[in-house]
Amino acid sequence: MISFNYESDFSLEQEEVYASWIETIVESENKILGEISYIFCDDEYLHSINMQYLNHDTLTDIISFDYTEGDIISGDIFVSIERVEDNAKDFNVPFDEELKRVLAHGVLHYCGYKDKSDEDALLMRTKEEEKIKLFHVEL
Repeated sequence: MISFNYESDFSLEQEEVYASWIETIVESENKILGEISYIFCDDEYLHSINMQYLNHDTLTDIISFDYTEGDIISGDIFVSIERVEDNAKDFNVPFDEELKRVLAHGVLHYCGYKDKSDEDALLMRTKEEEKIKLFHVEL
């Protein structure tokens, strides 16, 4: 089950489309969907989480808490909408594309992908792009 929660004015349009896409990401990695909660927030909210739980005094776009057991993917993913907006501008991409990248990024961590080394980060970026292409909206 995928849930979307809001600690800011932002709200995700077409939650069911995003939920279906995230489930497709999990299945494409031969994993089983458990419970994933996305919490959309602002910089201040995410910074406090970063300080409290990780002791990092930095702004970030995403923090994920992984509760995965075996192949059952579960966790809480906190997303700063302010960081996503800034990153979209910095990378010169549409907000929706950057948001999809971040949403996929959290799930990919749960699937075992890392991003600390240059090699791992390159693989993560490749996987993000691959998963963004799986997103489809029926018109």
